[in-house]
Amino acid sequence: MNEKLMQISGSPHIHGGDSVKKIMWAVVIALLPAFLVSVFYFGLPVIILTVVSVASCVVFEYLIQRFMLKKPCSIYDGSAVITGLLLAFNVPANLPIPLIIIGALVAIGIAKMAFGGLGNNLFNPAITARIFLLVSFPVQMTTWPVARPIWKLGADVVTGPTPLGILKEAPDNVAVDSLMQNGHYVTSDQVMHHIPDNIDMLLGQMGGSFGEVSAIAILIGAIFLLIRKVITWHIPVSFLLTAFIFGGIFWLVEPTQFANPLFHLLTGGLMLGACFMATDMVTSPTSPRGMVVFGVGCGLLTIIIRLFGAYPEGVSFAILIMNALVPLIDKAFKPKAFGV
Repeated sequence: MNEKLMQISGSPHIHGGDSVKKIMWAVVIALLPAFLVSVFYFGLPVIILTVVSVASCVVFEYLIQRFMLKKPCSIYDGSAVITGLLLAFNVPANLPIPLIIIGALVAIGIAKMAFGGLGNNLFNPAITARIFLLVSFPVQMTTWPVARPIWKLGADVVTGPTPLGILKEAPDNVAVDSLMQNGHYVTSDQVMHHIPDNIDMLLGQMGGSFGEVSAIAILIGAIFLLIRKVITWHIPVSFLLTAFIFGGIFWLVEPTQFANPLFHLLTGGLMLGACFMATDMVTSPTSPRGMVVFGVGCGLLTIIIRLFGAYPEGVSFAILIMNALVPLIDKAFKPKAFGV
């Protein structure tokens, strides 16, 4: 009798054709539209920061595995590349090079490899590194270059606030609904702060971390991942819908104090966080119901931090907090075993 027919192995017994490497490189392809838009608006610094971030993550992962963990190298699976890309997408285009290298070390060394590598980390590595950089180097992480088409980019570096920052810093006598209609306000020292319109925010002509500025480019990448079944709709839809509804409630109650919900969707890192960061397979729930709960929690926390917190943005903090709750969510929504 053929011995192979007598072998017993655990499921799955049919291979779907996917692998970690294929999934990771699909995400790389999905991030290309946002990357190209970033280059269009911020120029060469985007390319330099992205290359340095990716290279640093790959090198740090190799060195830690080779000399500290004494285990086979896994840099070819693409996970370090994704971490480097997402880390770069979450910083200003004018961030000093040494800081992005420090961020890569935190992402790979602390948030990923300290937990045992891919599949074992509790927190999203890129988000962990971004928050570390934001807390440790707040000036450099909140100095935003102005987004201008590539043919208008020059040697002079012009900086300005993000749309969320403009709202957070607006004087008390400036009504938010009036600000949104007029598109600007002038401070007592005659400095004008300009709010981009919805089209500019959709296309990406606004201040912010360079990978998060274009909502349309991020959505194109997310649709590609949905078609390829790399991600499911549960987290992005529940995240964005919750932020829209929760932000809309405050806007309906007091439009002079709070921005409209569409503004929240198009600004900051909400689109990038919902489509590419919160959907991380390792740090998000495994069941569909758990994913919805996770997305709802991210949306609620994002709006709460934006409206009432010290920081104008809340996406990274919201995702990191919900990452910590994933084991509880998985336990609460654990699917029944087949046949039970």
